[in-house]
Amino acid sequence: MEGMTDFDMPTLPLIDGYDLPQLGLGVYKLDPGETERVVRAAIELGYRHIDTASFYDNEEGVGRAINDAIKAGDVTREELFITTKLWNSDQGNVFEAYQSSLSKLDLEFIDLYMIHWPWPERGLFVESFEQMARLQGMGQLQSLGVANFYEEVLDELIEKSGITPVVNQIELHVGFTQDELRKYHDSKKIVTEAWAPLARGTMLNNPDVKAIAAKYEKTSAQVLLRFLLQLGISVIPKTGSVERLEENLGALSFRLSRDDMQVLASVQGERLSNDPREFPGPVTSL
Repeated sequence: MEGMTDFDMPTLPLIDGYDLPQLGLGVYKLDPGETERVVRAAIELGYRHIDTASFYDNEEGVGRAINDAIKAGDVTREELFITTKLWNSDQGNVFEAYQSSLSKLDLEFIDLYMIHWPWPERGLFVESFEQMARLQGMGQLQSLGVANFYEEVLDELIEKSGITPVVNQIELHVGFTQDELRKYHDSKKIVTEAWAPLARGTMLNNPDVKAIAAKYEKTSAQVLLRFLLQLGISVIPKTGSVERLEENLGALSFRLSRDDMQVLASVQGERLSNDPREFPGPVTSL
């Protein structure tokens, strides 16, 4: 990989003392076979942060790639940061769900376990987080996080459990930067992690993005990722392409000016997926 063999992967400090590689690979909706190929290639290229979830139904592929890379001597387990998530229907049943993920990944521990959605209507996110904390206390789990939480449920979680999650993974991209929620995270020292950091491709042809990309002789995707990286946000772009894996790493190789950061911050866009204040919604059936 030309020009990227000696890059340093930046990390973000977590409040529990661990470090999170800032740029990772997300494997949402990749089939298990494809997942194994892509994760294996990512590790070879220098990725150390892999994000999956029980809901993605590809933990086995992630695990096979990790264990193959370790056996080949390309990486040690300690160098990797692996995230998976507790699905909505498993809230309140953390121990069984966690062991299932651990078994599918074929790992001895998971670096970061997240509650995938708060689902306040069901009222089990605090209990689930406390169950996760017990797993952590038993040494089976390194860090506790959440995904798609917002200020009110974070307040409730922290107040009732006495524990602050180290990361909140949320939809965030140019055009939808969640400024207020990020300020809240900063006040609690919670790391913001962006899913859909490339805005599902909707911002690749934005005129401002394209102009800035041309200025730096980079791709639009690299500019979109660089913007978030410079804000101190963790990003986990999903791809099934080795070429895109390399392209995304290129976001580490340059810096945007303050003026260009301001231009990108002013781009107008919208949420592209479910609003966690509305999804999954009323408890009807599981």
